[in-house]
Amino acid sequence: MGKGSTSPSAWRGFPEGHPDTPDSLRAMEHLKSKIDEGADWICSQLFFDNHAFLDWLARCRLAGIEIPVLAGIMPVTSTAGLRRMSTLAAGTVFPAPLLRAIDRADDGDNEAIGDIGVHWATEQCRDLLDRNVDGIHFYTLNKSTSTLRIHRALGVKSSRRLRSS
Repeated sequence: MGKGSTSPSAWRGFPEGHPDTPDSLRAMEHLKSKIDEGADWICSQLFFDNHAFLDWLARCRLAGIEIPVLAGIMPVTSTAGLRRMSTLAAGTVFPAPLLRAIDRADDGDNEAIGDIGVHWATEQCRDLLDRNVDGIHFYTLNKSTSTLRIHRALGVKSSRRLRSS
């Protein structure tokens, strides 16, 4: 529980940097100070590059941040959604292989783009689970179908299976 609180408190983390704080050392110092004030866990901003998240997580640990850190995953479901994500999550990097896969889809074929997004996010989750991350948080924006498909592809029936033991 957060200091002086009876309920758990969380803080957001930005694996690819916060748009208002381009200095990554200052950003980590700021995150550490917030954690020291009593956060119980961190939920990361969405990301599409696991290497960026894992490097940021290692830097969190080097800074003395030992609370659980959940990986924020949001599957791409359409070209409009991709554009919205790039605006809302300023600083998020869309890896070239993901963009190439989306480019291969016919213009406006959101079903194909959704399949690509689910496949990409499923592989991200599989890799993160294999690396024993503390947990995964899905950003669904009230569209849980993709998340359910990812759960099925991972062979998971309960979100509890998406946390480390």
